[in-house]
Amino acid sequence: MEKMARVSTALGGNTLTGRTMFCHLDAPANAISVCRDAAQVVVAGRNIFKIYSIEEEQFVEKLNLRVGRKPSLNFSCADVVWHQMDENLLATAATNGVVVTWNLGKPSRNKQDQLFTEHKRTVNKVCFHPTEVYMLLSGSQDGYMKCFDLRKKDSVSTFSGQSESVRDVQFSIRDYFTFAATFENGNVQLWDIRRPDRYERMFTAHNGPVFCCDWHPEDRGWLATGGRDKMVKVWDMNTTRAKEIYCVQTIASVARVKWRPECKHHIATCSMMVDHNIYVWDVRRPFIPSAMFEEHKDVTTGIVWRHLHDPYFLLSGSKDSTLYQHIFKDASQPIDRANPEGLCYSLYGDLAFAAKESLISSDSNRKPYIGDRRHPIFFKRKLDPTEQFEYISSSSALSVFETDVESGSMDWFVHTAKQYALAGRPLAELCDHNAKVAKGLDRNQVAQTWTMLRIIYSSLGTMSSTNLNHSMGKGSTTLPLMNSFNLKDIPSGLGSESRLDRSKGESRTENILMDSSSTLINNEDNEETEGSDVPADYLLGDVEADEDDLYMMDHENPHAEEQEYSLPQEAFPLRHEIVDNPSALDHLQDKADSPHVSGNEAETVSLTPVESFSLISISHSLYENRLPSDFFNPIVRDTLLFYAEQGDVQTAVSVLIVLGDRIRKEIDEQTQEHWYTSYIDLLQRFQLWNISNEVIKLSTCRAINCLNQASTTLHINCSNCKRPMSNRGWICDRCRQCASMCAVCHHVVKGLFVWCQGCSHGGHLQHIMKWLETSSHCPAGCGHLCEYT
Repeated sequence: MEKMARVSTALGGNTLTGRTMFCHLDAPANAISVCRDAAQVVVAGRNIFKIYSIEEEQFVEKLNLRVGRKPSLNFSCADVVWHQMDENLLATAATNGVVVTWNLGKPSRNKQDQLFTEHKRTVNKVCFHPTEVYMLLSGSQDGYMKCFDLRKKDSVSTFSGQSESVRDVQFSIRDYFTFAATFENGNVQLWDIRRPDRYERMFTAHNGPVFCCDWHPEDRGWLATGGRDKMVKVWDMNTTRAKEIYCVQTIASVARVKWRPECKHHIATCSMMVDHNIYVWDVRRPFIPSAMFEEHKDVTTGIVWRHLHDPYFLLSGSKDSTLYQHIFKDASQPIDRANPEGLCYSLYGDLAFAAKESLISSDSNRKPYIGDRRHPIFFKRKLDPTEQFEYISSSSALSVFETDVESGSMDWFVHTAKQYALAGRPLAELCDHNAKVAKGLDRNQVAQTWTMLRIIYSSLGTMSSTNLNHSMGKGSTTLPLMNSFNLKDIPSGLGSESRLDRSKGESRTENILMDSSSTLINNEDNEETEGSDVPADYLLGDVEADEDDLYMMDHENPHAEEQEYSLPQEAFPLRHEIVDNPSALDHLQDKADSPHVSGNEAETVSLTPVESFSLISISHSLYENRLPSDFFNPIVRDTLLFYAEQGDVQTAVSVLIVLGDRIRKEIDEQTQEHWYTSYIDLLQRFQLWNISNEVIKLSTCRAINCLNQASTTLHINCSNCKRPMSNRGWICDRCRQCASMCAVCHHVVKGLFVWCQGCSHGGHLQHIMKWLETSSHCPAGCGHLCEYT
């Protein structure tokens, strides 16, 4: 504590003096409250209920309100509040549902004054009216709020929130009759104490329970709320509909919020679990706290500013059984520990780099950045000289490295996403369609990938060779088989070599035969013989040649020359002596330059042994003995990993969806989820919402499939009174009418319901469609020209 500062604050005739200090409590605290003159604080919990005097150097225990040998459950407090008009009046919310008031002016040891036992479950919150001495409000786990007049024995008003439980209630500081209530279903309701039958306003504030709320002490319409969704939101209640004006994202569920006195935009928060620290936020800068208090070792359960007009003293109680007074000058500043540099890519490929101005001010090549050339997304904050901390006045320099508009274009991504077909057709058609889309965008490697996937995984045995063809260069539409070759493509060294002269007796009768009768077409331009019906057989020869340039002529009787199998004399055929015969090469070149030779003429061509080739032919169909598709799964997996590492998650995810269970087991679930989330994020950045939703629906990853249900919320208003529908069902809470009535047949719509977004009237889909055939006006008679999409 040696480093702690001492602070003195003058408040009218009073002076607050103190330092950061703490005292140990007998038990964990659930709530604390301070008296009007900021000299005493009351601490309440399940096993503690004491009043401490706040001295200059320490806390001094003044009064223990738990009296008697066997204290009842009335002393087990969930909340406590000290009246700001009467320094002798306290109220507590008990865990057994009892609201108790305490009169410190009583001469006896037992200061208990009145008991209100109307709540059936735990009371979560009690609140005194800021100006009325005898008015007390409570909110309970039973879903009811009750207003008590302390001069009477029973409550004077009961308010039903029609929810499971009330988490917090707070009287408005500026509006005499208004109070706010927060609920476990995420709603916030505003009530008028004169009208206990129904709330004045209701809106959904958080995704999950709303644990706390606090009215701004200066601005009449600002209401801060905190919830389990780890957010603190500030709402402007001056408008006809509650408007969210600020939102602060914290790291844990928000248990308490308290506006900082004399600082309009500062608010203090503490967490319900995990995080033990107390944060003070500037709501205009929601990403990093302005100050942080780290003294508590367990969850902070209660925070309160010591005085309504003093922003420098903060009191807190915790489950670690300590009571602290925090001095604002001793608070740590998270901005000091934050990374002073930032780096980010824009949607268009521009790179932004922010750093301390002192680091890059010496760069003479820097030019002033006038703003984004497409969207004004960069702003410079004006400095406020009244800010609390000096670091606010420090400035950063932003450097933007722009890319060429066309080079960074992502049009191909958008077109691909819109045109790809991912489901609803056979696998072969999907692959063909996507290959065509990729090729049309000059993405030839992706197109080739789709083609290979089609060949590997589609059911090829039932298709003709013509349908299996795909473009493989030279504009050819033939399969990637060795159909023909050109003599001019033969290297010069091969022309003088004598070819293997394998005997017919060495041919295999099952799969391979020595096809010595095959006729050679030595024509440069002839890639496919007119009128020939080439079966899907592989041709393997002694000469290296292009796959598109080798083909067979005689296939009418492929087994005519098959003889009985005999074991060859040698394991490997002996190579003939190389004969130096340059005239043979000239002869071949002359034949290559000759005119086209027709199929009939080719049969009569007599070739010399030097010109003939021994060709190996697979006599059976190519697809009867092909490898199973599972054999290629590791290769396909590596291909998808390659595309993902290159940043093309679009191709990786599209192939995952199209192949489905064929490839899913080869890639771990975490990698798939990462690919899906990256692709969905890109789609949403380009506002391709429908395609993003389709990818989520077709996803093979369980964590992605549930995104639609988890992040989709429908806010429904009644078509009669235009108020939000709170209950599940067809009956509106306010007007007590069915909200889903068909404007044509006047019956309840139990299936598809279509409505006009202009007037909110609608009905059965078929009835509305039939009505619009004859009239464009609303069938409900409101006179609106309805538009249905």
